[in-house]
Order: sequence, then C-alpha cells, then structure tokens
Amino acid sequence: MSTPDLLSSEADLLYSEAEDDLRAAVRSLLADRCPPSAVLAEAERRRPYDPALWRSLAVEMGTAGLLVPDKLGGQGATAREAAVVLEELGRSVAPVPYLTSGVLAVSALLGCDTDEEQVARLLGALAEGRAVGALALPLSTAPGGAPPATVTAGPDGALSGRVGGVAGAVGADVLLVPAEGPDGYGLYAVDIDAPGVTEGGGGVTGGVTVEPLTSLDLTRPLAALHFAQAPARRLAGPDRARAAVGRALMAGAGLLASEQLGLAEWCLAETVRHTKERHQFGRPIGSFQALKHRMARLWLELVSARAAARHAADALAADSPEVPIAVAVAQSYGARVAVHAAEECVQLHGGIGMTWEHPAHLYLKRAKSDEIALGTPGRHREALAGLVDLPAPVG
Repeated sequence: MSTPDLLSSEADLLYSEAEDDLRAAVRSLLADRCPPSAVLAEAERRRPYDPALWRSLAVEMGTAGLLVPDKLGGQGATAREAAVVLEELGRSVAPVPYLTSGVLAVSALLGCDTDEEQVARLLGALAEGRAVGALALPLSTAPGGAPPATVTAGPDGALSGRVGGVAGAVGADVLLVPAEGPDGYGLYAVDIDAPGVTEGGGGVTGGVTVEPLTSLDLTRPLAALHFAQAPARRLAGPDRARAAVGRALMAGAGLLASEQLGLAEWCLAETVRHTKERHQFGRPIGSFQALKHRMARLWLELVSARAAARHAADALAADSPEVPIAVAVAQSYGARVAVHAAEECVQLHGGIGMTWEHPAHLYLKRAKSDEIALGTPGRHREALAGLVDLPAPVG
C-alpha cells in the first residue's frame, strides 16, 4: 500500500487577504469586548457564555453561519475562515459557543438532507444566530465514525436516556441527539425547553434535564443530559445520520487544532512580553540563555503546529480525501503544543502565573480540556498509524 503524502503539495497553508481581514475584525472585537479581565469575570459569574459577546460575534459579524451555504441563510464560507475565527477565540479563551454550535452542530446538520424543511430551518436559525445548537455527544468523543447511541427513540419519536460530558448544552436552544430508534440509528432534534409527556390526569412528566457538571475549563462548561420521553424530530435515518455525526466530529477535531494554535500563540507572546519586563540581577529575565532556549523551542513547535492546523483547515475546506490524515496529524501534534505553551506560560511567570488574577490558568485549563476534546493525541496517533499503514511495534 502506498503511503499518502502527509502535506500535499496542493495544500495552501498561507492566509488569504480576506482571511486576514476577518482575523483583524474578530481580534478587534475580542480585544474590546473580551479582555482577560472580562473572561475572569464571566468565569466567576458561572454563566455558560457571554450573550452580548456572542450576539456581536455570531449575529453582527455573521460568523455563526460561516460554514452554512448562502441559500440556507449563511455566509457560504469554508473551514479556512472558520479556522481563523477559532484561532482568535483560542487566543482570548472567549466564552462563546462557536465550536459547539457554529462548527459541531452546523456540520452535523449539513450532513443531513438540507432540502428537508426542518433541517434547512434549523440551519438558518443557527446561521443567523437566532438559536444556539449543541451536538449531544461527550466532548471527548473522537472522530472515526458515529459512536454508539446512549439514547433511545420510541415509536412516537420521544427520546429517553442519558448523555454525559456534553459541551455547549448549557445555554443551548436545540440539541442534536444521536439515538437508536425503531428504524435504527438516527439523528434527532430536541428543543431544550421541550415539554414532557402529558399523562391522563393532565400532569406533565419527563422532558429534557440539563445537569451542569464541574468542568476543568470554566469557559466551556460541560453538562449531563437526561431525556425522559422528550419530544423530538428525526432529521436523518441510519446511514445519513451516521455519516452526519462522523462529519461533525471530523470537522470539529480538525478546526479545534486552530483554537489550540491561537491559544499557544497567546501563551508564547505573553511569556515573551513578561520576560522582557521582569528584571532580576539588573537584567530582563528573558536575556538569560536558559529561558531563551525554552522560548525558542516553543516557537519552533508553534510553527509546526500552525502548518498542521492550516493543512487540516485547508483539507476540510477542499473536502480532500486527505482529511482524516490531516486531522489526525493536527490533533496528535497541536494538542501537546498547546499544553506545553500554557505550562511554560505559567512557569515562566513565576508566582504571578499561579494566581487567579492572572489569566494564565484559564489558558492552561482550556489547553488541558482541548487535549481530551474530540480524541486524545494518543487516539489520533493510533488512527494515523492505521491511515498510513504504519503498524505499532510488537512486543
């Protein structure tokens, strides 16, 4: 078997002028509305996300619909533009549901039959920022096919079951739920405020319960979802539903690498700034050779992570057959770079980096959470080995 070229000569790793303009606009908004002090304040409020910031980003700038075609109410852009947005969101650890709604939920709906009225209507609502969606799967779910469903659908379409560790469910308006129904695997839409079943006596039972969980990353809260005869609408049957869920997980993992890249870039820039200003023995600590070497090593890792993330975004945008390889490379490498950058940021800030008031801990928590999200680096390396026909060592 021939080994595919991991970085195709056709891949475009450079940013276009339009992408640079988009970056500038998003960065300007986040600098004004989402400085570290604002992120810390949001974390203390325990809100799922900042509604005003999300409205500005999703509705006024139109980023929620970047992946949605024009005819369905979106911007008709590609994964490359979405990657630029995620880089900036990672740079500011912004508490907004872009990954969970604008990428995962939208990608799952795009995998369904968009000519169906209810699918098109949902896509339009998400694209225009009128609703926030969430894919009801654990955030740790790796791409590579649709995972087994833990929710069942009855003959009337009502859902029962539990899903744990779901990102974006707190504060969402609609849930996209993989479930096993009478006709097999399916993807269902459930309104978060859906009423339960009306019993003979007139009482209402069941519905959807969102149970917030204690999350490491306070800017991306997790929840457990409990479905008790919750009314639902089936969006796709067995084959199409599995493909749609698989598509969403692949797109999410590939674009998550761009968020990790932005996070690592901020950590390195902040560390360089601090080591230039912090003095010991009459010299900036950044002038000491040992610290120079540590930051230089991190810079080299970051350059490689950028190439991997851009390749994944470009492959997703072009719907390239190399998408699984590009995503596995980006995640197996980029996740570790983000964690390393955040760890170095905390360490090289000394005691300041260990305080709640300094934002370094937010970046470390997001990096560690992202390392588990949508497949661990080890899981992606295992997938990559199979994709390029590189068997694991024996014995």
